[in-house]
Amino acid sequence: MAAKSRRHNPVPVSDLVSGVLDPVLAKRAGLTTSLLQAWDEIVGDRLADLSRPEQIKWNRRASEDDPFEPATLIIACEAMAALHIQHETTEIIARINAFLGYSAIGRIKIAQKPVRKEKMVKPDLRDVSDEKKRQIADRVSGIKDDELRKSLERLGKKVAASR
Repeated sequence: MAAKSRRHNPVPVSDLVSGVLDPVLAKRAGLTTSLLQAWDEIVGDRLADLSRPEQIKWNRRASEDDPFEPATLIIACEAMAALHIQHETTEIIARINAFLGYSAIGRIKIAQKPVRKEKMVKPDLRDVSDEKKRQIADRVSGIKDDELRKSLERLGKKVAASR
């Protein structure tokens, strides 16, 4: 009997990681990776770099007959973002609930602490030789628009410096 050849379709790494991280995040913090990934869209660019969802605290129910009560979302944020988040609390709650698809969050608690996002480090550029600068200037010398010519010359120098 011939061995069956298996064909596996490629799976995005994010799907594999989500499958591993979601249960851990749900148990420890009540969060999902999808909420963390969508945080920038939920709060906007202005607040996304200065804040992050830290935990969802669900109220304990004494019995199954108790009515559902929305949870409290704890947001870690820098001091300068705390006031903005406080003023936009109802809008943030509405956006999170719309994202989750039901009224999961009822209130927000702010925890002021350092929130660091890794910023891209610009690579160090090496010096461009005078000969290379002249070559770049000669190539763009036919462009009549001064601003465009200068911009293209700067671009050429940066490209040459990065190589």
